[in-house]
Amino acid sequence: MSDYQHLKRNFGPVYDKNSKILILGTFPSVKSRAVSFYYGHPRNRFWPILAKIYNEEISNGITERQAFLLRNGIALWDTIEECDIIGSSDASIKNVVPIAIMKILNEAKINHIYCNGDTSYRLFMKYLYPICQVTPFKLPSTSPANAAWTFEQLVKAWEVISK
Repeated sequence: MSDYQHLKRNFGPVYDKNSKILILGTFPSVKSRAVSFYYGHPRNRFWPILAKIYNEEISNGITERQAFLLRNGIALWDTIEECDIIGSSDASIKNVVPIAIMKILNEAKINHIYCNGDTSYRLFMKYLYPICQVTPFKLPSTSPANAAWTFEQLVKAWEVISK
């Protein structure tokens, strides 16, 4: 029995012409799709990690989170525009349609690309690298499924984005 759904993302990237780094996830989770914004699962450590690195409070509001990203020169998107997926399982992803990466690279001043986790990195290299010829930096996943990494270990690994 298959619980695959063919899904297209229901929200776009966050960036402006001053964005200097691009962080890419894989595809929005069930919780993120429900709130129509990135890292919507309350146990995902993405927002607490960024708050710690940038020494700022980050509220749960989408507008405030967008303002935080833009204020800090961070663009946020995913590697996949649409795919077949079971729930939130990155491991189940198939029939990938990648994002139009050149749009953001042409409109912003991106000088570093970071992938949030192995799957984002692998899909980037397969679908996006041939288009943009930029090698991203792979960071450990902030997902609660990545229980092998403590919050402190993730903060230390992710500090590279603020340098």
